[in-house]
Amino acid sequence: MPLFTPIRTLSCAALALAGCASVAPTPDVVDPAVRTPVPEQRADYVPSADSAALALRYSRVERDLINRGLLRTDGGGPDAPFDSRVLTENFLRIALFDEFVPISNRIVARETASPLRRWNDGMEIGLHFGASVNDEKRRRDRASVEALAKRLADASGHPVTTVEGKGNMTVFVVDEDERRALGPALRELVPGLSDSVVNAVTEMPPTTFCMMIAFSTDDQPYVYRRAIGVIRAEHPPLLRRSCFHEEIAQGMGLANDSPEARPSIFNDDEEFALLTRQDELMLTILYDSRLQPGMTATQAQPLIRMIAEELLPPATVLDASNTLGSDDTPPTTEGL
Repeated sequence: MPLFTPIRTLSCAALALAGCASVAPTPDVVDPAVRTPVPEQRADYVPSADSAALALRYSRVERDLINRGLLRTDGGGPDAPFDSRVLTENFLRIALFDEFVPISNRIVARETASPLRRWNDGMEIGLHFGASVNDEKRRRDRASVEALAKRLADASGHPVTTVEGKGNMTVFVVDEDERRALGPALRELVPGLSDSVVNAVTEMPPTTFCMMIAFSTDDQPYVYRRAIGVIRAEHPPLLRRSCFHEEIAQGMGLANDSPEARPSIFNDDEEFALLTRQDELMLTILYDSRLQPGMTATQAQPLIRMIAEELLPPATVLDASNTLGSDDTPPTTEGL
């Protein structure tokens, strides 16, 4: 991936298994029904110089990527065909490997094999806006995430909804200064959270556009119970929407990126901004009842191949023009 966006998805269980001295045992999940107060946007809110500089930077990045033919919203096309073999290989790389590992109290980019992980409970997405986000942007973000949740539920067959309050996937939309101050809120959401995970959020470098952290419990280390996402409020519309798509989908269990995955948002080259048809099919595979959390690649591969061939029978080559329109259809009310 270019320097722009090393997306991070990690499991607290994976951190604990790696033996980080600072990582506490995986905490139990707090009651997702408890509401987190959403701060009102201050009418006199003035972003700091750091935040204003980031907003300018990301606006230029988005414009540059679009001018280079990247951040596509068409989902692919005849130039990006794939079949069941490609789908199988991409799923194995994306669902059964981690992109980051904890080393010496830091989160480091290093691809490592990992058992299959996903949610058993329905996924409830709660958006938490900082005071820096005005009402218009909040409405747009909510509409975008509501449409995305429906699409993820349709693709996976797993309940995915948006809720008021925390939910079990809390997504913070905050500017630079608000993100740096998130430590107490993170520790309230996940008691016993390690310093390495808190620091990954509060010290997130500008080259990281957004982040998702998923947590499990000791008794079910491969079943996600809670997730926390961070989206930079400084992002312009398409980068912001792209972050929602990739982070929330990764938070369902597609934790890795692969340079071979195309068309896909799980590829660090930024070619596609939004969920593609292949990404939807990977979610279909991930939540197929024949697969179970904790399966290794060796155990799961024959089943994955079988499911992929059912979705794309031999001699079937799919491109996005078979199923998708000019944006990220099936049609939704999701707007930029």
